[in-house]
Amino acid sequence: MRIFSYDSKFSQIMLKLSYGCYLNLLWFVCSLPVFTLGAATAALYDVTLRMARGEEPGLTRRFFQAFRENFRQATTLWLILLGVGALLGLDGYILYHLYKSTAGAAAVICTLGLALVIVAAICLVIVLLYIFPLVARVKNTNFAMVKNSFLIGIRYLFCTILVFAIHFAMFFAVVALYTPLIIFGEGLCALVSSYLLDKVINACSGEPGEEAGEAQ
Repeated sequence: MRIFSYDSKFSQIMLKLSYGCYLNLLWFVCSLPVFTLGAATAALYDVTLRMARGEEPGLTRRFFQAFRENFRQATTLWLILLGVGALLGLDGYILYHLYKSTAGAAAVICTLGLALVIVAAICLVIVLLYIFPLVARVKNTNFAMVKNSFLIGIRYLFCTILVFAIHFAMFFAVVALYTPLIIFGEGLCALVSSYLLDKVINACSGEPGEEAGEAQ
C-alpha cells in the first residue's frame, strides 16, 4: 500500500519518531554522569538541527562527534547554570520558610525576595531553552552564549513559549498519562523544537547587530 511506501507522510513520521527514540537513548546514556548533560544536549541539538535543515547525518557518528567538539564549552555552561539553579532553589526555600514564620515588614521583604527569585528562575529557563542549540550551531564566548540565549528568548517570545510547551507536554504525558512515553523523551522534544529553533537561529545569525555567533 502507498501509505507504507518510504516517501509517504506516514512512513516519514514513523521514521522521525524512531529517530527521536534512538537519539533520546543516546542522550540519556551520555547524560548519566549528570555533569555531561550539557554536552549530551548540545550533541543532541547538533543532530536534530541538521535534520531540521533537511540534512541526513549519520545519527550515532554525528552525535558523538558533536559531543566531543562541544564538550568543554557545553559542560562549563551547564555547570554554571546548574549552580545558578541550585542557588535560586536554595534562596527560594529559605525565603519561603522565612515568609511563613514572619509578619509585617519582614513578610513583605520576603515576598519581594520570592518574586525576584521567580523572575530569575524564568530567565534561567529561557536561557536553558536556547543555550545548547546555540552551542551546537554557532561559535561564541560563554558570556555571549548566555546573553544571546536570553535576548533571543525574549525577542522570539512566541517561539520560546512553544518550545517550553513542547517540553512541558512531554513531561506531563510521561508523569501523568503514560510513563513508557519516556522512550521518546528529550530526543523527540529536541527534534520537534529544532524546526522552530533553526529558523530563529538562522534569522539571528543573518542580521547585522545580532551576535548569535559564527555558524559552524
